[in-house]
Amino acid sequence: MTTYICFETALRMLVNAYLMSVVLLAAGSYLGLTVIETIEKGSEHSPKPRFFT
Repeated sequence: MTTYICFETALRMLVNAYLMSVVLLAAGSYLGLTVIETIEKGSEHSPKPRFFT
């Protein structure tokens, strides 16, 4: 008994994996840029120290 995957099924699995990786990469990039932007905004408006002024 030989087990094989039909070409169409294999191609569909590869396309789905590729699309999933594109979506995850875009989501990760968006999240990373959001974190960096938040950090940069926080450093611009750092509070002045209350003591030793």
